[in-house]
Amino acid sequence: MSRRILVIEDNAQNSYLVTFILEQRGHKVVSVADGLSGIAMAESMLPEIILLDIQLPLMDGYQVARELRNREALRKTPIVAITSYAMTGDREKALAAGCSHYIEKPIDPDTFAAEIERAMPPTGSTP
Repeated sequence: MSRRILVIEDNAQNSYLVTFILEQRGHKVVSVADGLSGIAMAESMLPEIILLDIQLPLMDGYQVARELRNREALRKTPIVAITSYAMTGDREKALAAGCSHYIEKPIDPDTFAAEIERAMPPTGSTP
């Protein structure tokens, strides 16, 4: 079933790969390259899930996650941190900022779509 997914990722290759994988599964993917654009796009499209890089220009992913959680319409939308930050405490920092899930880069193309689909709210539920 097609779901609305927002990808906030500044690396064009990473954005392309994630978009390609998810579109192959039938999802509608919108991608933006910075946190400010990501917040604006999230407010306008109300995605069912947000995939968020942590290392972004203008404002980092932690700031973006906190801002998204301050928006009433997006409070319950799952946010998946997809990041190369993989040191001790990085997962906890992402979760504390408002992310609901955490995936380390590089992603595994064979399992990525299934991981994202497990993080999505059930079909028909309100985020």
